[in-house]
Amino acid sequence: MAGVTDLPFRNLCRATGTYWLVSEMITSDQRLWNTTKSRNRLRFKTELEPRWIQIAGAEPDMLAKAARENVALGAQIIDINMGCPAKKVCSKAAGSALMRDERLVEQILNAVVAAVDVPVTLKMRLGWSKNEKNAINIARIAEQSGVQLLAVHGRTRQCKFEGIADYDAIGEVVCAVDIPVVANGDIDSPRKAAWVIEQTGAAAIMVGRAAQGRPWLPDQIDHYLQTGKLKKDPCLSEVKDLLVTHINKLAEFYGEVMGPRIARKHVAWYLSAIPGGWPGSEIIRKFNGLNQVSAQIEVIEEVFDSLRKNKLMVA
Repeated sequence: MAGVTDLPFRNLCRATGTYWLVSEMITSDQRLWNTTKSRNRLRFKTELEPRWIQIAGAEPDMLAKAARENVALGAQIIDINMGCPAKKVCSKAAGSALMRDERLVEQILNAVVAAVDVPVTLKMRLGWSKNEKNAINIARIAEQSGVQLLAVHGRTRQCKFEGIADYDAIGEVVCAVDIPVVANGDIDSPRKAAWVIEQTGAAAIMVGRAAQGRPWLPDQIDHYLQTGKLKKDPCLSEVKDLLVTHINKLAEFYGEVMGPRIARKHVAWYLSAIPGGWPGSEIIRKFNGLNQVSAQIEVIEEVFDSLRKNKLMVA
Protein backbone atom coordinates (compact mmCIF):
# COMPACT_ATOMS: atom_id res chain seq x y z
CA MET A 1 0.00 0.00 0.00
CA ALA A 2 3.04 2.28 -0.31
CA GLY A 3 2.00 5.14 -2.52
CA VAL A 4 -1.65 4.67 -1.52
CA THR A 5 -2.08 5.16 2.22
CA ASP A 6 -0.49 8.59 2.30
CA LEU A 7 -1.66 11.34 4.63
CA PRO A 8 -4.44 12.64 2.31
CA PHE A 9 -5.87 9.11 1.99
CA ARG A 10 -5.63 8.45 5.71
CA ASN A 11 -7.36 11.73 6.51
CA LEU A 12 -10.16 10.88 4.07
CA CYS A 13 -10.61 7.46 5.69
CA ARG A 14 -10.81 9.17 9.07
CA ALA A 15 -13.41 11.57 7.74
CA THR A 16 -15.57 8.59 6.76
CA GLY A 17 -15.28 6.97 10.20
CA THR A 18 -12.08 4.91 10.30
CA TYR A 19 -10.04 5.04 13.52
CA TRP A 20 -7.01 2.75 13.15
CA LEU A 21 -4.79 3.57 10.17
CA VAL A 22 -1.20 2.56 9.42
CA SER A 23 1.09 4.83 7.41
CA GLU A 24 3.00 3.98 4.29
CA MET A 25 6.28 2.29 5.11
CA ILE A 26 9.15 4.69 5.80
CA THR A 27 12.69 3.56 5.13
CA SER A 28 14.85 3.17 8.21
CA ASP A 29 17.84 4.51 6.28
CA GLN A 30 17.89 8.13 7.39
CA ARG A 31 20.35 8.99 4.63
CA LEU A 32 17.31 8.78 2.34
CA TRP A 33 15.03 10.94 4.47
CA ASN A 34 15.87 14.03 2.43
CA THR A 35 14.24 12.61 -0.68
CA THR A 36 10.87 14.07 -1.66
CA LYS A 37 9.18 10.71 -1.11
CA SER A 38 10.50 10.26 2.42
CA ARG A 39 9.87 13.88 3.40
CA ASN A 40 6.22 13.50 2.43
CA ARG A 41 5.88 10.25 4.35
CA LEU A 42 7.37 11.87 7.43
CA ARG A 43 4.80 14.69 7.43
CA PHE A 44 2.53 13.12 10.04
CA LYS A 45 3.14 15.38 13.04
CA THR A 46 -0.25 17.10 12.69
CA GLU A 47 -2.13 13.92 11.81
CA LEU A 48 -5.06 13.04 14.04
CA GLU A 49 -4.37 10.41 16.68
CA PRO A 50 -3.57 7.58 16.85
CA ARG A 51 -0.47 7.97 14.65
CA TRP A 52 0.61 4.44 13.68
CA ILE A 53 3.82 4.68 11.66
CA GLN A 54 5.42 1.80 9.75
CA ILE A 55 9.16 1.49 9.20
CA ALA A 56 11.10 -0.85 6.94
CA GLY A 57 14.70 -1.99 6.85
CA ALA A 58 17.08 -4.84 7.61
CA GLU A 59 19.59 -3.50 10.16
CA PRO A 60 18.62 -3.62 13.87
CA ASP A 61 20.47 -0.47 14.91
CA MET A 62 19.19 1.50 11.94
CA LEU A 63 15.60 0.40 12.59
CA ALA A 64 15.91 1.22 16.28
CA LYS A 65 17.20 4.72 15.50
CA ALA A 66 14.46 5.25 12.90
CA ALA A 67 11.86 4.16 15.44
CA ARG A 68 13.17 6.70 17.98
CA GLU A 69 13.21 9.49 15.40
CA ASN A 70 9.66 8.73 14.30
CA VAL A 71 8.46 8.78 17.90
CA ALA A 72 10.17 12.16 18.30
CA LEU A 73 8.22 13.32 15.25
CA GLY A 74 4.93 12.25 16.83
CA ALA A 75 4.51 8.53 16.14
CA GLN A 76 2.43 6.82 18.84
CA ILE A 77 2.77 3.24 17.57
CA ILE A 78 5.68 1.82 15.57
CA ASP A 79 4.97 -0.94 13.07
CA ILE A 80 7.74 -3.01 11.50
CA ASN A 81 7.25 -4.19 7.94
CA MET A 82 8.10 -7.85 7.34
CA GLY A 83 5.27 -8.37 4.89
CA CYS A 84 6.05 -6.35 1.77
CA PRO A 85 6.65 -8.69 -1.20
CA ALA A 86 7.98 -6.02 -3.57
CA LYS A 87 11.19 -7.03 -5.33
CA LYS A 88 12.93 -3.71 -4.66
CA VAL A 89 12.26 -4.14 -0.93
CA CYS A 90 13.10 -7.84 -0.68
CA SER A 91 16.29 -7.37 -2.73
CA LYS A 92 17.60 -5.32 0.21
CA ALA A 93 16.73 -8.18 2.60
CA ALA A 94 13.87 -6.11 4.02
CA GLY A 95 10.09 -6.64 4.00
CA SER A 96 9.07 -10.29 3.80
CA ALA A 97 12.66 -11.31 2.98
CA LEU A 98 13.46 -10.85 6.67
CA MET A 99 11.37 -13.90 7.51
CA ARG A 100 14.12 -16.09 6.04
CA ASP A 101 16.48 -15.09 8.88
CA GLU A 102 14.83 -15.72 12.24
CA ARG A 103 17.92 -14.70 14.18
CA LEU A 104 17.95 -11.31 12.45
CA VAL A 105 14.22 -10.94 13.10
CA GLU A 106 14.85 -11.46 16.81
CA GLN A 107 17.67 -8.89 16.81
CA ILE A 108 15.52 -6.33 15.00
CA LEU A 109 12.49 -6.76 17.23
CA ASN A 110 14.54 -6.65 20.43
CA ALA A 111 16.32 -3.51 19.25
CA VAL A 112 13.20 -1.63 18.24
CA VAL A 113 11.17 -2.56 21.31
CA ALA A 114 14.05 -1.47 23.55
CA ALA A 115 14.48 1.80 21.65
CA VAL A 116 11.02 3.29 22.14
CA ASP A 117 8.44 3.70 24.89
CA VAL A 118 5.44 3.29 22.58
CA PRO A 119 3.82 0.03 21.45
CA VAL A 120 5.62 -1.88 18.67
CA THR A 121 3.66 -4.01 16.21
CA LEU A 122 4.69 -6.31 13.38
CA LYS A 123 3.25 -6.91 9.91
CA MET A 124 4.30 -10.19 8.30
CA ARG A 125 3.34 -12.97 5.91
CA LEU A 126 3.15 -16.74 6.33
CA GLY A 127 6.75 -17.10 5.23
CA TRP A 128 8.97 -16.82 2.18
CA SER A 129 7.44 -19.63 0.11
CA LYS A 130 5.14 -22.63 0.41
CA ASN A 131 8.19 -24.64 1.47
CA GLU A 132 9.39 -21.98 3.90
CA LYS A 133 6.43 -21.18 6.12
CA ASN A 134 7.59 -20.03 9.53
CA ALA A 135 4.94 -17.55 10.64
CA ILE A 136 4.42 -19.38 13.92
CA ASN A 137 8.13 -19.20 14.75
CA ILE A 138 8.27 -15.49 13.90
CA ALA A 139 5.11 -14.84 15.91
CA ARG A 140 6.60 -16.50 18.98
CA ILE A 141 9.83 -14.54 18.58
CA ALA A 142 7.79 -11.35 18.30
CA GLU A 143 5.82 -12.13 21.44
CA GLN A 144 8.98 -12.87 23.41
CA SER A 145 10.56 -9.65 22.14
CA GLY A 146 7.73 -7.52 23.46
CA VAL A 147 5.84 -6.88 20.26
CA GLN A 148 2.26 -6.12 21.26
CA LEU A 149 0.32 -7.00 18.12
CA LEU A 150 0.81 -9.00 14.91
CA ALA A 151 -0.83 -8.50 11.53
CA VAL A 152 -0.57 -11.59 9.34
CA HIS A 153 -1.20 -11.61 5.62
CA GLY A 154 -2.41 -15.06 4.59
CA ARG A 155 0.09 -15.57 1.77
CA THR A 156 3.81 -16.18 1.45
CA ARG A 157 6.13 -13.77 -0.31
CA GLN A 158 6.28 -16.18 -3.25
CA CYS A 159 2.51 -15.87 -3.65
CA LYS A 160 2.64 -12.06 -3.70
CA PHE A 161 -1.10 -11.31 -4.16
CA GLU A 162 -1.99 -14.36 -6.24
CA GLY A 163 -4.27 -17.18 -5.18
CA ILE A 164 -6.49 -17.21 -2.10
CA ALA A 165 -5.41 -16.11 1.35
CA ASP A 166 -4.85 -19.04 3.73
CA TYR A 167 -7.02 -18.24 6.74
CA ASP A 168 -6.38 -21.61 8.37
CA ALA A 169 -2.69 -20.73 8.54
CA ILE A 170 -3.54 -17.39 10.14
CA GLY A 171 -5.66 -19.29 12.66
CA GLU A 172 -2.64 -21.42 13.56
CA VAL A 173 -0.69 -18.26 14.35
CA VAL A 174 -3.57 -17.03 16.51
CA CYS A 175 -3.41 -20.25 18.54
CA ALA A 176 0.37 -20.10 18.90
CA VAL A 177 0.63 -16.78 20.76
CA ASP A 178 -1.21 -14.80 23.41
CA ILE A 179 -0.81 -11.35 21.85
CA PRO A 180 -3.55 -10.07 19.48
CA VAL A 181 -3.31 -11.26 15.88
CA VAL A 182 -4.88 -9.29 13.05
CA ALA A 183 -5.94 -11.22 9.94
CA ASN A 184 -5.16 -9.70 6.54
CA GLY A 185 -5.74 -10.69 2.93
CA ASP A 186 -8.72 -10.61 0.52
CA ILE A 187 -11.06 -8.96 3.04
CA ASP A 188 -13.31 -6.85 0.84
CA SER A 189 -16.69 -6.65 2.57
CA PRO A 190 -18.26 -6.54 6.03
CA ARG A 191 -19.57 -10.10 5.78
CA LYS A 192 -16.19 -11.39 4.61
CA ALA A 193 -14.56 -9.66 7.58
CA ALA A 194 -16.93 -11.32 10.03
CA TRP A 195 -16.35 -14.71 8.39
CA VAL A 196 -12.57 -14.31 8.56
CA ILE A 197 -12.69 -13.46 12.26
CA GLU A 198 -14.85 -16.53 12.89
CA GLN A 199 -12.60 -18.71 10.74
CA THR A 200 -9.29 -17.57 12.23
CA GLY A 201 -10.14 -16.50 15.76
CA ALA A 202 -8.23 -13.28 15.05
CA ALA A 203 -8.70 -10.27 17.31
CA ALA A 204 -9.33 -8.00 14.33
CA ILE A 205 -8.95 -7.72 10.58
CA MET A 206 -6.84 -5.45 8.40
CA VAL A 207 -8.02 -4.05 5.07
CA GLY A 208 -5.60 -3.10 2.31
CA ARG A 209 -6.27 -3.12 -1.42
CA ALA A 210 -10.06 -3.36 -0.99
CA ALA A 211 -10.09 0.19 0.42
CA GLN A 212 -8.59 1.61 -2.76
CA GLY A 213 -11.38 3.76 -4.17
CA ARG A 214 -13.54 2.90 -1.16
CA PRO A 215 -12.20 4.86 1.82
CA TRP A 216 -15.54 4.27 3.57
CA LEU A 217 -15.10 0.46 3.59
CA PRO A 218 -13.20 0.15 6.92
CA ASP A 219 -15.97 2.02 8.71
CA GLN A 220 -18.61 -0.18 7.09
CA ILE A 221 -16.76 -3.26 8.28
CA ASP A 222 -16.37 -1.93 11.80
CA HIS A 223 -20.05 -1.03 11.94
CA TYR A 224 -21.06 -4.53 10.88
CA LEU A 225 -18.72 -6.21 13.36
CA GLN A 226 -20.03 -4.01 16.17
CA THR A 227 -23.75 -4.16 15.37
CA GLY A 228 -24.36 -7.00 12.93
CA LYS A 229 -26.05 -4.49 10.62
CA LEU A 230 -24.89 -3.44 7.18
CA LYS A 231 -24.17 0.21 6.61
CA LYS A 232 -25.29 1.55 3.24
CA ASP A 233 -22.78 2.51 0.58
CA PRO A 234 -22.48 6.25 0.03
CA CYS A 235 -24.80 7.55 -2.67
CA LEU A 236 -23.47 8.78 -5.98
CA SER A 237 -23.28 12.43 -4.94
CA GLU A 238 -21.42 11.49 -1.75
CA VAL A 239 -18.87 9.46 -3.71
CA LYS A 240 -18.36 12.39 -6.06
CA ASP A 241 -17.82 14.78 -3.14
CA LEU A 242 -15.29 12.40 -1.57
CA LEU A 243 -13.43 12.04 -4.85
CA VAL A 244 -13.31 15.80 -5.46
CA THR A 245 -12.08 16.31 -1.91
CA HIS A 246 -9.43 13.65 -2.44
CA ILE A 247 -8.21 15.31 -5.66
CA ASN A 248 -7.99 18.70 -3.95
CA LYS A 249 -6.22 17.33 -0.88
CA LEU A 250 -3.64 15.54 -3.02
CA ALA A 251 -2.86 18.82 -4.77
CA GLU A 252 -2.58 20.63 -1.44
CA PHE A 253 -0.24 17.97 -0.06
CA TYR A 254 1.95 17.21 -3.08
CA GLY A 255 1.64 20.43 -5.03
CA GLU A 256 -0.03 21.40 -8.31
CA VAL A 257 2.29 19.20 -10.39
CA MET A 258 2.53 15.91 -8.48
CA GLY A 259 -0.96 16.07 -6.94
CA PRO A 260 -2.87 15.68 -10.23
CA ARG A 261 -0.54 12.88 -11.32
CA ILE A 262 -1.06 10.92 -8.11
CA ALA A 263 -4.83 11.50 -8.35
CA ARG A 264 -5.02 9.45 -11.56
CA LYS A 265 -4.74 6.03 -9.92
CA HIS A 266 -7.19 6.96 -7.18
CA VAL A 267 -9.79 8.15 -9.69
CA ALA A 268 -9.59 4.85 -11.57
CA TRP A 269 -10.15 2.97 -8.30
CA TYR A 270 -13.11 5.11 -7.28
CA LEU A 271 -14.83 4.75 -10.63
CA SER A 272 -14.25 1.01 -10.84
CA ALA A 273 -15.74 0.62 -7.34
CA ILE A 274 -19.08 2.17 -8.30
CA PRO A 275 -21.60 -0.63 -8.97
CA GLY A 276 -22.36 -0.50 -12.68
CA GLY A 277 -20.65 2.85 -12.88
CA TRP A 278 -17.42 2.16 -14.79
CA PRO A 279 -17.36 4.92 -17.43
CA GLY A 280 -14.91 3.16 -19.73
CA SER A 281 -11.23 3.40 -20.56
CA GLU A 282 -11.75 6.41 -22.82
CA ILE A 283 -12.71 8.60 -19.86
CA ILE A 284 -9.73 7.33 -17.88
CA ARG A 285 -7.37 8.12 -20.75
CA LYS A 286 -8.85 11.62 -20.93
CA PHE A 287 -8.46 12.12 -17.20
CA ASN A 288 -4.89 10.84 -17.23
CA GLY A 289 -3.97 13.44 -19.81
CA LEU A 290 -4.98 16.30 -17.54
CA ASN A 291 -2.46 18.16 -15.42
CA GLN A 292 -4.64 20.73 -13.66
CA VAL A 293 -6.91 20.14 -10.70
CA SER A 294 -9.69 22.30 -12.13
CA ALA A 295 -9.72 20.31 -15.38
CA GLN A 296 -9.73 17.02 -13.48
CA ILE A 297 -12.68 18.07 -11.35
CA GLU A 298 -14.55 19.22 -14.44
CA VAL A 299 -14.23 15.73 -15.93
CA ILE A 300 -15.36 14.14 -12.66
CA GLU A 301 -18.45 16.38 -12.65
CA GLU A 302 -19.23 15.28 -16.21
CA VAL A 303 -18.79 11.60 -15.37
CA PHE A 304 -21.06 11.72 -12.34
CA ASP A 305 -23.66 13.78 -14.17
CA SER A 306 -23.71 11.07 -16.82
CA LEU A 307 -24.04 8.35 -14.22
CA ARG A 308 -26.97 10.12 -12.61
CA LYS A 309 -28.71 10.61 -15.94
CA ASN A 310 -28.31 6.93 -16.72
CA LYS A 311 -29.70 6.08 -13.28
CA LEU A 312 -26.85 3.76 -12.48
CA MET A 313 -27.15 4.81 -8.85
CA VAL A 314 -29.67 6.84 -6.87
CA ALA A 315 -28.16 10.16 -5.95
